[in-house]
Amino acid sequence: MDILLIAGLWLDGSAWDDVVPTLEALGHRPVPLTLPGQGDGSASATLDDQVAAVLAAIDATSEKPMVVGHSAACTLAWLAADARPEKVAEVVLIGGFPAADGEPYADFFEAKDGVMPFPGWDPFEGPDSADLDEEVRRSIAAAAIPVPTGVTKGLVRLADERRFDVPVVLVCPEFTPAQAQEWIGAGDVPELAKAKHLEFVDIDSGHWPMVTKPTELARLLVS
Repeated sequence: MDILLIAGLWLDGSAWDDVVPTLEALGHRPVPLTLPGQGDGSASATLDDQVAAVLAAIDATSEKPMVVGHSAACTLAWLAADARPEKVAEVVLIGGFPAADGEPYADFFEAKDGVMPFPGWDPFEGPDSADLDEEVRRSIAAAAIPVPTGVTKGLVRLADERRFDVPVVLVCPEFTPAQAQEWIGAGDVPELAKAKHLEFVDIDSGHWPMVTKPTELARLLVS
């Protein structure tokens, strides 16, 4: 199976380097994506540019791919299901939830000079980063790519109700499946509340399981 891997904010395709070998060994074709504005050198990229890059990767596959989104990029994976519901085999969301129609994509932190830089570790203290040692923290922070505000402030546009027919797996790292179900049931995640085929999978990690538990994550993706 083709497996498109979309990392969250500040990350490029190399975020999946430790996941790829296990997926390949299991007989799959992982395709880590480096998004416009997150590793290609463009500071003027928009959310539409990132969506277009994901759709181009889907269109380039010979069969229906699994589309994996991490963190904020869960919304990108869901936008792909909205734009290509007939071409996506499954959406896997890792440590995040899709934004609703009309919401900003990822306007979470202060922007400077047209980009949103990595804000440091203070906002992620607690379960998000509890499994990261100091060396890994330094490595992630040093490699973090400021994300253009054309991406972070872009408005999510969802239009095709067939997206709710696409199977969804929610991988729960720093939160539990029970917590996720509670949030969805409370109306906090309206998109997933309407998903017709939703499965919850637990992984005991922080917010970046592709870094701290890559082999386990790879096996979860294809189990």
